[in-house]
Amino acid sequence: MDFDWHGGVITRQTSIDARYKNTQNVRRFLLDQCGPEFKLDRDFMAWIDDGVAKTMGEVADEWTRRHNPAGDAQINKY
Repeated sequence: MDFDWHGGVITRQTSIDARYKNTQNVRRFLLDQCGPEFKLDRDFMAWIDDGVAKTMGEVADEWTRRHNPAGDAQINKY
């Protein structure tokens, strides 16, 4: 069954599927996980859609890692 990226409940365990879309629902989830500085950019969107299996939690963690150059990212694990 395909996930509804527009209206489905996204959790850290939600898997990226072939029909993944950068919807407002996804942005809300990532803003909640990454904080108010969250923004999508081309490189990050390409990483999300690179064909490697990942979860939305891994997506949030990667964005946090990329935007915390000091390496002291506080990753949200709830």
